[in-house]
Amino acid sequence: MTRVTAHDATAETGPGPRSAPRFRPSTTLAIGLAVAVAVTGLAVVPMLRLALVALAPGGVPDLGAFADRLMRPATLRAAAATLDTSFWGAIVSLAIGAPLAATALTDLPGRRVIAFLSMLPLMIAPQVTALAWAHLFGPSSALLGALGLAPPVGTVNPMRGRDGIVLLYGVQHAPIVFLTLRAGLISVPRDLVEAARAAGASPVRAFRRVVVPLIRSHLIAAFVLAFVSGVGNFGIPALLGLPVGYLTLTTLIYQKISSFGPSVLPEAATLSVAIAIVALIGTAGVAIVLPRRRTEVRSGPIVRFELGGARIPAAVAAWTVPVAALLLPAAALLSTALVPAFGVPLDASTATLGNFTEVLFHQAATGRAFVNSFLLSAGAALFVAGLAVPLGWIVERVPGRRAEVVRAIVDLPYAVPGIVVAIACILLFLKPLPLVGSLYGTIWILFAAYVMRFLALAAKPVGTAIASLPRDLEEAGAACGAGPVRRLVRIVAPLTAPSAAAGALLVFMSAFNELTVSALLWSSGRETIGVVLFGLEEAGLAPQAAAVAVTSLVVVLAVLATVDRLGRRLPAGILPWR
Repeated sequence: MTRVTAHDATAETGPGPRSAPRFRPSTTLAIGLAVAVAVTGLAVVPMLRLALVALAPGGVPDLGAFADRLMRPATLRAAAATLDTSFWGAIVSLAIGAPLAATALTDLPGRRVIAFLSMLPLMIAPQVTALAWAHLFGPSSALLGALGLAPPVGTVNPMRGRDGIVLLYGVQHAPIVFLTLRAGLISVPRDLVEAARAAGASPVRAFRRVVVPLIRSHLIAAFVLAFVSGVGNFGIPALLGLPVGYLTLTTLIYQKISSFGPSVLPEAATLSVAIAIVALIGTAGVAIVLPRRRTEVRSGPIVRFELGGARIPAAVAAWTVPVAALLLPAAALLSTALVPAFGVPLDASTATLGNFTEVLFHQAATGRAFVNSFLLSAGAALFVAGLAVPLGWIVERVPGRRAEVVRAIVDLPYAVPGIVVAIACILLFLKPLPLVGSLYGTIWILFAAYVMRFLALAAKPVGTAIASLPRDLEEAGAACGAGPVRRLVRIVAPLTAPSAAAGALLVFMSAFNELTVSALLWSSGRETIGVVLFGLEEAGLAPQAAAVAVTSLVVVLAVLATVDRLGRRLPAGILPWR
């Protein structure tokens, strides 16, 4: 057996017992360059190509033409609708998410289950949410018809148009508010609240005068994040706005591309850049308001307000909101999927599984869509999870601000709306590339877009896990002569495998029902579930669209349950609801 002396260990790892492992420069540089090339190709190049076409379509910067495209009447109307629905949708999100987040500081029974239920709307595809709510309140609602509560025939569906979009933005993005505020609430120092109570303040007054000022930055961040999410949302305005001619910027881009094809790419790129600027300003503002390293010092356990006699009524209210927001639309969706035709009342004589049989076994396009979505989602999930491990490993060893820059670059395609990523992919892959040719019109452009879009989603849990690994393990490996690659493969990768698996499942769940990117990138034979669902609804085949939505929802919930079960083996902070 080869002995390793203290002198050898010191030479390998550097002075001091807690120093970082010393890398072999050539190997480490090769790994870093490979990761840098991948990140640049997936995040930087597409965004630069988009900006170039928007600002300099002829190769020469032309800000006048850029401004002219932005000032067209249709664009201004869509921009006004986007800002209006996003603003009021964020207000509704605050109204829903803030009270649910406040349950984290109470002795409410079932707080953890409430947190999990509050997260679910964010995990459900926007088009599925829109379809469910549209089928819940319309005059042809199978659920309301079965209960004798359906509006008269000919009544306008209240979910169509601006008001329905605002409401569903609020429901869809309330989990963002919930997560942001909950993070602030559980960091409130308990000593301050106890001091206020000792001075005679009631629980309500202590909460209002102590807790609320401390989470003011989180309130601002929650509103901004909900607003930015509304600006980039496509699925909800596509299903609720397009049928009545109510356009936002995302649906205007879709309408132009689907009507005129690549000839309107400069205009679509201009609109995409405008959306991206709004999104990036919002996310940058949140980063300023909520720095990564907080300066507050918590002392003691989490603040806990005892509700006393209001405990049971508060529990009923807290359980009612997420359950009603989830179960009623889901019941409406299932009811629609069980009737033979839209508008037929649901009862024992009309209930049928024919729509599920039709879409799952008889329609070739739907069958292809399920296969394509599964392969694309699983492939993208495995790819980004594999890339996330060396990426997180390198980033954790990059000092100071350079690490923040790398994280920001990785987050870029996820921070901007999906419609922006789709336009960037079209511009990047429309013309042939060296070695690979043109990816436009192939399934590989969808794969590339999914990888770009969801790399950050897999990188965050892996980065958190790598940051929590004791350096001693790698130091010991280095002392025994293991090089960087061997330490990465034999030490880091196995220990971060559960986090990488959780990240992969989150990516799969997000990509499986994805519509925003796929709506502009799909081609004949390369349909995805989101595209098929959207097409069936547009064609008036609502029961079949509902059957597709119910099936995809079951898959997502099954994956989510798997992620939650896996969360028991993960470090704290990787899954937001735990």
